[in-house]
Amino acid sequence: MLKSQEIRQKAPEIDSLRLGAGWKLEDLEKPQIIVESSFGHSHPGSAHLDTLVDETFKVVNESGGRAAKFFVTDICDGESQGHDGMNFSLPSREMMANMIEIHVEATPFDAGVFITSCDKAVPAHLMAIARLNMPAILVPGGIMNPGPKMLTLEQIGTYDAQYKRGEITKEQYDYYKHNACPSCGACSFMGTASTMQVMAEALGVALPGTALIPVNSKELKNAAKRAAVQSLKLVELGIKPSDIMTKQAFENAIMVHAAIAGSSNGLLHLPAIAHELGIEIEPELFDEIHRKIPYILNIRPSGFYPGSYFWNAGGVPAIMEEIKEFLHLDVMTVTGKTLGENLEYIKKSGYYEEHERLIESLGVKKEDVIKSKENPIQKQGAIAILKGNLAPGGAVVKHSAVSKKLMQVVLKARVFDCEEDAIKAVLTKNIKPGDAVFVRYEGPKGSGMPEMFYTTEAIASDPELVESIALITDGRFSGATRGPAIGHVSPEASEGGPIALVEEDDLIKIDIPARSIDIIGVVGSKKTEDEIKGILKHRKEKWIKPTPKYTKGVLGIYTKCAVSPMKGGYME
Repeated sequence: MLKSQEIRQKAPEIDSLRLGAGWKLEDLEKPQIIVESSFGHSHPGSAHLDTLVDETFKVVNESGGRAAKFFVTDICDGESQGHDGMNFSLPSREMMANMIEIHVEATPFDAGVFITSCDKAVPAHLMAIARLNMPAILVPGGIMNPGPKMLTLEQIGTYDAQYKRGEITKEQYDYYKHNACPSCGACSFMGTASTMQVMAEALGVALPGTALIPVNSKELKNAAKRAAVQSLKLVELGIKPSDIMTKQAFENAIMVHAAIAGSSNGLLHLPAIAHELGIEIEPELFDEIHRKIPYILNIRPSGFYPGSYFWNAGGVPAIMEEIKEFLHLDVMTVTGKTLGENLEYIKKSGYYEEHERLIESLGVKKEDVIKSKENPIQKQGAIAILKGNLAPGGAVVKHSAVSKKLMQVVLKARVFDCEEDAIKAVLTKNIKPGDAVFVRYEGPKGSGMPEMFYTTEAIASDPELVESIALITDGRFSGATRGPAIGHVSPEASEGGPIALVEEDDLIKIDIPARSIDIIGVVGSKKTEDEIKGILKHRKEKWIKPTPKYTKGVLGIYTKCAVSPMKGGYME
């Protein structure tokens, strides 16, 4: 018996209410499919999703099911940058997942099609899919094309810093702002939105070849149509997310994450999704996998080409073919077939030949965008996990974006307790080569774990600083971040982690190849390991836990309940 039919027997008002909402009598006996999306006029990644929702709704109904549309609109990380709105970004993931859970559990459905595009919405949907564990399929909402001369949104942070330093005119600055987002879709670089669309496909929850389809391609609507049909097949087959999102599937996703130089925010989202299934993803797993998987995708911000070129060059299937020898090919996917079977089908279907024509129509060859594992951009993935007396619980660095001059370095601490003060110091040249800029009390319990995007862009766009300083924080970074940025430092400052104890002119040793980050001196003078232990113990005794910044509302709830960023920053 379908779940919807079972619940209808317990709640007779359901029939009356659904008939009152426009359902027909015969619809009540059909498989009932929730079509959940983040559609809304909040930003380009969600404003077009109603067209995919309508297509899915229509095809489900034509294929023997009865669809129902539900919406939880997401916010935009880009629009919340640079002000306190960014504090709501990571908590919004939790609230979206909670609202989707409410939609499904309060009313009966047999399966779901989840349609979403961007930074927190994709992981929120994946968390809800995992938590609900009913037959489900995710439709990635696609990606926008670049603006003139390959202009993409992540460049605006650089142009903003250049304008504030007087390096470009207002006319130039306005032109870039007005042309960076020429259409709907996720922003056209491998930021968090694009990374998480890729992760959905890599986990096996989205149909093969559906991540990051350009929004002007007819294939985007076709993907929604195919997902609609497949949702009904999933009901027949009884395949649930727990059958698909196994530990091996998460390992596959991390391998793909390494190959594409995915956003560091993936280290927040993948563990949070896995946690919903009772799977613990330790940060060391990311480091272990990134050490062995070559980085092969030449897409911004770490690479050269706009994000829309990725799908045209072959997308996730092409990446998986290159790293196939490492993947768990026997994992189940939303197609009802294994990953290995999917890849074999794609190879024989003409998919790669069609995508060669697509990428060549842009004047580019596939191998310009997706390198071979024999000729990678770098032999290891982009992410490293650092540990030491500064970060006993770990810290994250995207080392593919860090200058070789900063791989092993000793820097002098400059300490700030909020980002606003730090960015002002960078822009006014109060930060000098050899400094380690600390921004603390920005972790999940401190302020909701906002991104430090404009500070990193101010550093990355300054040729004097980008190869001579580091930014170290218990906050996080945008998927667009470039340059010397070390984040997720755990335990966070609000919990009394060592980052809270750092003082001006402490010496900070960063050794990325050795995966270490340590305080090795004070007032510019090196100390022994035992001396540092004693100094930190003394400082901890004097440290006073700050009064919570937020005590009510969403941020009050989140900052009270959030776990460490190295565990995923979810709410307990």
